[in-house]
Amino acid sequence: MSPAHIPARLTILAAALSALVSAHAQQSADPAAAAVVVAQKATKPAASKANSKIDQPAAKPAAKPADIKSESEIQKVEVRGSADAYNARRDDTASKMVVNHEEIIKYGDTSVVDVLKRLPGVTVGGARGSGDIRMRGLGAGYTQILVNGERPPSGFSLENLAPELIERIEVMRAASAEFSTQSIAGTINVVLKKSVAAKLQREIKSGLGLAPHSYNPTLNLQMSDQVGKMSYSLTGNLSYNEYENAASSLDEAFDGAGKRTRLRQGNGINKGRNTNIGIGPRLSWTLEGGDTLTLQNFLNMNRYGRLWAGKTSFLPGDTLPYPDNKAHGDGQFVNVYNSLNWVHKGADGSKLDLKFTAGWSANDNDTRNIGFLQSGAQGYDTEYINKGHGVSLASTGKYSTPMWEGHALSVGWDGGLNTQHDDTRVLGEVAGLGAKPTDSHNVFAARISRLALFAQDEWNLTPLWSLYLGGRWEGIQTSTEGDSFTGATSRTSVFSPLMQTLYKLPGGKGDQLRFAVTRTYKAPQPWRLNPRRRLSDNNSQSDPDYGGNPGLKPELALGLDASYEHYWTEGALISVSVSSRRIDNYMRDDITLDGTRYVFMPLNVGHAQTRGIELEAKFPLKAIVANAPAIDLRMSVSRNWSSVDAVPGPDNRLSEQTPLSATLGVEYKQGALMAGGTFAFRNGGPVRVSADHITSQSVRRDLDTYVLWKFDPKNQVRLALNNMLGQRGINEQIYFPGVGLIHQRNEFGSSRNLRVTLENKF
Repeated sequence: MSPAHIPARLTILAAALSALVSAHAQQSADPAAAAVVVAQKATKPAASKANSKIDQPAAKPAAKPADIKSESEIQKVEVRGSADAYNARRDDTASKMVVNHEEIIKYGDTSVVDVLKRLPGVTVGGARGSGDIRMRGLGAGYTQILVNGERPPSGFSLENLAPELIERIEVMRAASAEFSTQSIAGTINVVLKKSVAAKLQREIKSGLGLAPHSYNPTLNLQMSDQVGKMSYSLTGNLSYNEYENAASSLDEAFDGAGKRTRLRQGNGINKGRNTNIGIGPRLSWTLEGGDTLTLQNFLNMNRYGRLWAGKTSFLPGDTLPYPDNKAHGDGQFVNVYNSLNWVHKGADGSKLDLKFTAGWSANDNDTRNIGFLQSGAQGYDTEYINKGHGVSLASTGKYSTPMWEGHALSVGWDGGLNTQHDDTRVLGEVAGLGAKPTDSHNVFAARISRLALFAQDEWNLTPLWSLYLGGRWEGIQTSTEGDSFTGATSRTSVFSPLMQTLYKLPGGKGDQLRFAVTRTYKAPQPWRLNPRRRLSDNNSQSDPDYGGNPGLKPELALGLDASYEHYWTEGALISVSVSSRRIDNYMRDDITLDGTRYVFMPLNVGHAQTRGIELEAKFPLKAIVANAPAIDLRMSVSRNWSSVDAVPGPDNRLSEQTPLSATLGVEYKQGALMAGGTFAFRNGGPVRVSADHITSQSVRRDLDTYVLWKFDPKNQVRLALNNMLGQRGINEQIYFPGVGLIHQRNEFGSSRNLRVTLENKF
């Protein structure tokens, strides 16, 4: 039993004893009068006999029917369970932070990625402030992203998921046996909206976002109702985005004496449009005996079009084959997700939870690249036509039972099959200046089968000390094949013992300690196993070809986490946490010279270590200042260090790691007005990827604000201003080709965005 449930059970027991005693004292009185006594005793402190006639029933004659108080006069009692006081972050043995729906939609974001960048310890990669989701500052792939507790199908992107479709976001810093242990940095679980009201509820939101050379209208609908033992909900969103931004590049080379031998400066315009539709219907039935059956579906469709035009200037005597280029393309992506969930609760407190899911995704992309010679004549005209589809099938089950006092034991399985098929046609590809254009047709297929078995036990050793023990065996087989390379099969299996513990310090002052030991891993993505080469227009060390590596092995990590938390009033928290990861079979992208062409490909290069410390605080201002206004404050700072054994220092950190990140937020509420703002900071700096390659990313600063005004309980308007600083993103590369160096710099535009949303319930 969790300590959080003890006060509630004592409350219920006390109420039952009070009712029993009062009923015995009033056994000769009318039952209705006795009910009044019980209700009054349950809702007020015990009074002295001199001031309470209720405590002296013998002095009062038995009530007659005419003397019985009406229902409106009877003082009512409401007994609340522990759910009102339960806090998942504070009371769960396994460390977890839960972000509810109200927090998710607060800033009027159109993408869940924008929501995540404001969470403590979470950063969003990419120079433009969007892209892969990261925890502990680690780069792409180290943070596990789940949707409804499952890995989404290939090609799925959180950037296309509207916040209105989400019920809550769970951030888990340490691994648990129930979910996949492909979570070296941690896990972010996005739970789609499924709460259903007991009566009909409908809400519609219409919004418009404006920025220089950009606009973004959105429409969202939510409906839910309950009919008998069946309930349903429907959420949907429609958005359109049209944008334009500028980019610039610098490519320069120096010889051994420091003399510049190359200077290439490029400027370009990137235009695009994006239409996104998301629909999430859900049906739920309550069966005989209390069982529940739930059918949930999710459909996401995305269509896009892009246009790029760039021109590069260079020094006389330089030999840049194609200084000017254009690219335009369009495509679409469709993802369908279906799940059937049956939950059976036994009379002994046991529960069986079975879930079956099926998903299908398809993408269709057509891109045309045109390069021009220095004379202005067309040098090449290459078209890439890619069509792909994927199927995902999964089955999960968990049986939990209170085996003996203080233990909550669960066992289960998690199995699935994912297939991916890509068909790529390349028309008019040119391997170099003067080469004859060629056509090619390549087929790539991947099949990933997995099976996991797990067991976990949450044990309350004492009212103050709880222990979580778990073990998960997970096996994965990945098969790749294609018509341009020899097929390969990779089999890996990992056993992950897991331990987490929570100790609440005596004294009831809200101080507690956490500690966790985990074994996690990172499997290579299927596309990184594909050995097919994609040629660059101007092949060089700074613009190489790309190829996968079918021989990649998964990374394995041993993790340690410890934290101290202090809660001192409702909504107030101070937390200090430290973490460490020892990574084996570290995967690193490297550039090698294969014959006469440079190739960028992933490799396993040995061991790496990462360490971090995170500070977090959130509290209402009135917790430290008496009579303060209704202002809530929150702040966090994360500092991360790492090193890769196979790379010489200094700055031999893990690729793409964020060394320092911080957030600062403030919320204000007064009557019908609610307002707030968040400042998010992400540091950059140099990273030595290899002995002859250094990459660097600029500092990123984001300032977002919002104002919400409620006209009445059913109508409100939300005004949000995002990316108020309008900061440009910069990344740099430095290469050492043996003598001298090559410096490359790319800069991307970023615009301020104003969004107005009208929200109506009807």
